[in-house]
This record gives sequence, structure tokens and C-alpha cells, in this order.
Amino acid sequence: MKRWPLRPVDRPLPSSVVSGVLAGIGTPHLAASCLGAMHRVLPVTFCTVFAVSANGRIETVSAASSYGSTAERTAERYVAQRFDRMDPNMVWLAKRKLPQRPQLWLGHQHADEVTDPSYRAACYGDVGIRERASVLLLSPAGQRTAVSFYRSLAQPEFGDTDFEQLEAHSTLLADAVLAHGRSAMGVREAAEPTLGARMLALSLREREVIGQLLAGRTAKEAARELGVELTTVRTHQYRAFRRLGIGSLKELLRGAGR
Repeated sequence: MKRWPLRPVDRPLPSSVVSGVLAGIGTPHLAASCLGAMHRVLPVTFCTVFAVSANGRIETVSAASSYGSTAERTAERYVAQRFDRMDPNMVWLAKRKLPQRPQLWLGHQHADEVTDPSYRAACYGDVGIRERASVLLLSPAGQRTAVSFYRSLAQPEFGDTDFEQLEAHSTLLADAVLAHGRSAMGVREAAEPTLGARMLALSLREREVIGQLLAGRTAKEAARELGVELTTVRTHQYRAFRRLGIGSLKELLRGAGR
């Protein structure tokens, strides 16, 4: 397990990568945007984005994989079982002295270096992941952020060229996550606090559907946007309503309006 500090790299980045990453800001698809954009320069299988506040609250969760919904399900387990408290990156960042300016590191970790067996199984062994490379950010306010890219057992290990690409794009990735967090904070500040707190109990899919509805889309439009069947959207919608303690879309919008 290795970590080393990153310095800003004065090097032009491909416009397609930049626009691809920035397209995910403020949407439920931040990790998917980062994965798709970075695929142009870095072959990887999964991407996850996690941000934890100084008081330990998980503020940002986004996950995507190059096949199926494996990464999303893994991220749900990560949040539900609070693996951030066992995640070596998050634990390491939490122990560091708060900086005067945001600080960036690059972290590299193999599956067999994870000591907690439940965390290792859920995030590596059960989904066939060999290793991860992470852009880590610690803010002066104590927020801990990790943008991680994963390689499966079928892929070669990360090498120097891969780390150079991550270093070159680290500021872009970190800025995108910070901008995404500010966007989400604006939504939370506009919403009823109790509703916002209950939103943390939703699964990623349920959050995506609720996010579409809060954006003013109908269930049919949400299904088209998310690339799923209308019945799937309806199922997630009503499961989310039950968890939020509301009975209708009108109640959801009224709570968000407050």
C-alpha cells in the first residue's frame, strides 16, 4: 500500500477527457462520467467517488463499472456497512493534520493489503478486483475525498504510465468532485433537513430516481434518462417513498421546496 503527494501538472489535457469528467457534475452519474472520460487514457473496470465530511458523514457517493451494475451494488454495501471506517485511504486521511490549502495524494493498494476480511471480500474478492489507484483529497475543512479506479484480475497491474496519467488528471478529478459537492450542498440547503437526512438511507438507484423526479422529470422521462424500464423506475420510486415516509410526488416536491 503506497501513497505519495501530488503536485499540479502544467500539461494540456485532452478536451474530450475534460468535457467528459465535467459532464457528471451535479448529476447522479459523476463516477460514470469519470470512468468514461478516463477510459480514453486509462483502461480500468470500476470507478468510485466517495466524500466524507469532517464529522464523518458520507456526503458524496457515486459508482460505475464498465459492465452491469456491479460497482453500484458494491458502493451500496460500502455505505450500508460503513466501510469508510475501515477503508485505509479514508482512515489515513482522517488521521492527518488539516492543511491550510487542499492537498492531493495518489494512493495504490492491492486487494491482499486490505486487512479487514469483510471489507476486502465486499469491495475486492466478491467482485474480482485486483487493485485500485486513488486520487485522494484532504480539504482545510476536513472533508476527505477519494476518486478511485479499479482493475480486475483479468487486467494487468497499474504501472508507471498509469500513475502518470492519474497524476496529470488529478486536479481535474478533484475539482470535479468539489464542484459536485457544492452542487449537492445547494440542493440539501434548499430541502427540509429531515428529508435530506432520510435521503441517506436510500440505495443509489433510489437516489437516482428521486433525483430525476426532483429535477422535474416524469417517471417515463426518468426511465429514458436512466436507461431502464418504466416499471423499474416505479419500483424504486415507491420503495424510496416508503423509506422517506411520504406518500406522493407532491409531498416530495413540497418537502424539497421547504
